[in-house]
Amino acid sequence: MSEKYLIVGATGSIGSSLAEQLYASEKEIHLVSRNVEETKSLSEKFNCSYTIADVLEEKFVDKIKSDIEEVNGIAYCVGSIDLKPFRMVTENDFNKCMKLNLYSAVELIKGYQENLKKNKGSIVLFSTVAAQRGFTNHAIIASTKAAVEGLTVSLAAEFAPNIRVNCIAPSLTNSKIAEPMLKNKVLADGIAKAHPLKRIGEGKDSASLAKFLITEDSSWVTGQIIAVDGGRSKLS
Repeated sequence: MSEKYLIVGATGSIGSSLAEQLYASEKEIHLVSRNVEETKSLSEKFNCSYTIADVLEEKFVDKIKSDIEEVNGIAYCVGSIDLKPFRMVTENDFNKCMKLNLYSAVELIKGYQENLKKNKGSIVLFSTVAAQRGFTNHAIIASTKAAVEGLTVSLAAEFAPNIRVNCIAPSLTNSKIAEPMLKNKVLADGIAKAHPLKRIGEGKDSASLAKFLITEDSSWVTGQIIAVDGGRSKLS
């Protein structure tokens, strides 16, 4: 079997860029997204298989596995921007965010764990710069993504030496979910200037690292939380 990589959240800016980069490297890919038209369009562009599935729905993993059983790597490129003053935060806010970003990732990994073990595979998860650096109104998403980082290092230890697990922590990226913030030019310029590299991230910035981590190019890398954030987490 040729190597095949599963990209969940394939129509997002990072997921679609990762698909493009893996395709350019002549890797087989399988796309997963809830967006029918965009997923079909990408599958035609990259000549690959796909599954239409929503990670918030029950048994979404069974749906994916009915289309693809063998994989060498999984990139869970699913994310959200849940911003709210803490006084307005509800338990449901946390539950929905945790389901999207953490619990569904856990279900997916469990579903493919034995397959990945057999294939000496790799898992790439996604966090956020806000998990390590405090930002106002970020209690929901920062707490949830911090849990993803904890999952990363725990599974990297538990799955070694058979499955590698790493996590990418981007800062704000030019994407559909960030559009409500970035369509305000003044706000977008201010956010860009808050980064030492003075720009908003692009999907390809994180996707390039994801491609490295999901393939054998990074065969001696596991348990890492790697920032792709224009220097925002470490530099003033």
